[in-house]
Amino acid sequence: MTSSELWDRATAERYDAEETGMSSAAVLGPTVAFLAELAGDGRALEFAIGTGRVGVPLRERGVPVAGIELSEHMAAVLRRKADADTLPVTVGDMATTVVPGEFALVYLVYNTLSNLLTQDEQVECFRNAARHLRPGGRFVVELGLPPLRFLPPGQVAVPFDVSERHLGFDTFDLVRQILVSHHFSRDGDDGRYRREASRHRYAWPAELDLMARIAGLEPERRVADWDGTPFTQESTKHVSVWRKPGAGH
Repeated sequence: MTSSELWDRATAERYDAEETGMSSAAVLGPTVAFLAELAGDGRALEFAIGTGRVGVPLRERGVPVAGIELSEHMAAVLRRKADADTLPVTVGDMATTVVPGEFALVYLVYNTLSNLLTQDEQVECFRNAARHLRPGGRFVVELGLPPLRFLPPGQVAVPFDVSERHLGFDTFDLVRQILVSHHFSRDGDDGRYRREASRHRYAWPAELDLMARIAGLEPERRVADWDGTPFTQESTKHVSVWRKPGAGH
């Protein structure tokens, strides 16, 4: 098991309700279209497939999808949406778990690469992606850029959401490249808040390109979002595509 934090039953059960914005047609439409084009007539493998937010609609689009998921509880929620024949899921970590067959596409969305808290584990994740890809296949990663430009000297915290029912801010360990996301969520109307925190290792695109090179993958494309907006120094996240050399475009 890697350093990824294991999501428990309670978190898995409320995940979809808390991520309704990320499950909207406006978000999923471009995401699924982007991935389906890369998969073509081949199979797709989602690392950290979770509750199937992306994998299920991609399968409904006609792309054969398989998944790897660390949390049995998250996989159980997915199983309510698609059976094992429709969308097989292997419980295990995305850095070392191997599933049968070759894939045209391996993808990792919504900042999940950062759940691996060491550089070595992130490198192994790239190697595992390359291991599953057929020649010409692609590895896609969606990852946010840490908002370090908002940190004045001496400050280690940056707010990212201040709303009626949720307060969120990130704190940074700049030496180890560790970001901790703190969430204070209001569940009911009694004024009580639920506190949660998750750790992440952030990495710049250039570091990911080097990880890809170590894994034998070549950079193909980098954009700012699933709509294909050009990536610039003002971008807050990126969608990057690396290709395994060989035949098969």
